[in-house]
Amino acid sequence: MEMTEMTGVSLKRGSLAVEDNDSLTPAEEAKRQKVSEGWLTKGQDGIDSNSPPSCENVPGLPEVVSAGKRKKHSDAPLQEEEEEEEDGLSEEGEEEGEAESFADMMKHGLTELDVGITKFVSSHQGFSGILKERYSDFVVHEIGKDGRISHLDDLSIPVDEEDPSEDVFTVLTAEEKQRLEELQLFKNKETSVAIEVVEDTKEKRTVIHQAIKSLFPGLETKTEDREGKKYIVAYHAAGRKALAKVRTAAYPRKHSWPKSRGSYCHFVLYKENKDTMDAINVLSKYLRVKPNIFSYMGTKDKRAITVQEIAVLKITAQRLAHLNKCLMNFKLGNFSYQKNPLKLGELQGNHFTVVLRNITGTDDQVEQAMNSLKEIGFINYYGMQRFGTTAVPTYQVGRAILQNSWAEVMDLILKPRSGAEKGYLVKCREEWAKTKDPAAALRKLPVKRCVEGQLLRGLSKYGMKNIVSAFGIIPRNNRLMYIHSYQSYVWNNMVSKRIEEYGLTPVPGDLVLKGATATYIEEEDVNNYSIHDVVMPLPGFDVIYPKHKISDAYREMLTADNLDIDNMRHKIRDYSLSGAYRKIIIRPQNVSWEVVAYDDPKIPLFNTDVDNLEGKPPPVFASEGKYRALKMDFSLPPSTYATMAIREVLKMDTSIKNQTQLNTTWLR
Repeated sequence: MEMTEMTGVSLKRGSLAVEDNDSLTPAEEAKRQKVSEGWLTKGQDGIDSNSPPSCENVPGLPEVVSAGKRKKHSDAPLQEEEEEEEDGLSEEGEEEGEAESFADMMKHGLTELDVGITKFVSSHQGFSGILKERYSDFVVHEIGKDGRISHLDDLSIPVDEEDPSEDVFTVLTAEEKQRLEELQLFKNKETSVAIEVVEDTKEKRTVIHQAIKSLFPGLETKTEDREGKKYIVAYHAAGRKALAKVRTAAYPRKHSWPKSRGSYCHFVLYKENKDTMDAINVLSKYLRVKPNIFSYMGTKDKRAITVQEIAVLKITAQRLAHLNKCLMNFKLGNFSYQKNPLKLGELQGNHFTVVLRNITGTDDQVEQAMNSLKEIGFINYYGMQRFGTTAVPTYQVGRAILQNSWAEVMDLILKPRSGAEKGYLVKCREEWAKTKDPAAALRKLPVKRCVEGQLLRGLSKYGMKNIVSAFGIIPRNNRLMYIHSYQSYVWNNMVSKRIEEYGLTPVPGDLVLKGATATYIEEEDVNNYSIHDVVMPLPGFDVIYPKHKISDAYREMLTADNLDIDNMRHKIRDYSLSGAYRKIIIRPQNVSWEVVAYDDPKIPLFNTDVDNLEGKPPPVFASEGKYRALKMDFSLPPSTYATMAIREVLKMDTSIKNQTQLNTTWLR
């Protein structure tokens, strides 16, 4: 096994923003287990690529174009963040003119070197290829706790005699639904809504009662005679508190749910170009329920096709299946009723199907690269998504939090920064630098849900002398993301030093896991372990460090950052780091690959679950073509980054900055 240093490979316009494999949300990190193939903390199925939702976050990356080829980019996701985005609609590609702005922005971004990603484990020669030229070139299937790969292959609805008829979805007019929703949400002064039963039969009245109760939680109904006509009258059984209660996870419905039926409807969600949280928000909006009645094992990132299991409390399969008629880029199926919800981190991992288009590598190079990935694996670095996309890396904010330097935390998040940003954010930062008036700066932001807006709102509320409370307005998961980013930054740097110092063999003083406990490798036991057994700690108060030179390196790095490695407890409990262990080399499972020839860059090179449901034949490839593509399949455990596996194959820097700078000519 030969290690190599990182070398630059010229790609044209990089799109190597690969979803981390189940970057668990920071909530999962808080509940983390210490032991996993990776770090099961924030259950790494991250909130939008593990970066807090800054106003300037780039939701996706542009495509790579191989040497000498100029192509229009497809599915480009760069877009303005909006207060309300269109539900279920795919995004339009960016205009050509925005490419220069993107390039300017990325001039000030991070490279892999900046976050400690410097080594490779294989010796093959790297080559270029286009990753995510189309988001459909990257497909993720969740692997459940039973080891089964999730597939959408059944759209049928479980038969249940207690379900209302399909007529509940069509019996109400759009105007009636609008009035009922306004009543439900107390948006007008009406205390009730009366719906005339035009064709009066008992069956028709029953369907209207069922429709109102199932589609508008919190409303009750009664039948009234008015001037010889029958009306169904909808009203609140109790006030706003009852509505709040009925839309929570504990009290999702007032009307009955069969006792014999499991309380949770589990289903497989197929989605395109949406992250999991966005998808849940869309589903909850259409179902008129709160997002917190949904549960899942891990979040999947946006720029891909992903398939995963979701559970929802006391919503029928019938109602969920009806969404297939309403939503684009979503498909729900494989319905079943279960007693329990899903829990973050319960998954075994994800299976990836990835197409690298227009590859330059020879068949021998591809064979060497893929055999190395299969037999040796890749360094389990935290990918670039972990550290943000702008000139101020998230780990710097995390370090300032751990140092208790709250003025610096505020400054790093709000100060003007190099690189192109959305105009309103530039104006917000300029206002802040000029006046230090949080209310004035906040007025410059049309989008106030981002980190900058939340911090400014906190400063307006608590004042400049109470930055800790102001920062606390930001959701806990997003706050923890910063310090987890710092831990990841330290870990990447330390694993690079470990591999540089000792190579790819275990040495005395390395750490391995026995159950959940880390122990040292002794001299006499070295031959009992392989490099795939070795773990290294993320810094914290509840971990041990290797008994060799790398222990000193940890201490030196934290000391240089004005942190005490022997005291990782923080004055504020949320920011105390217990630490965790992470394997340094990951060997993917179920690795397979093929090189295919094609002429049209727009044609799909494999079938999705929806293609198979619709009976589409698989693509047929000619023996020769204008382009060659590498189709890869592999499975990864939770909290590992597919980016880093593909990096090992291509031997290239996966940062947006590097790819953009290599290709300025093409961009302009």
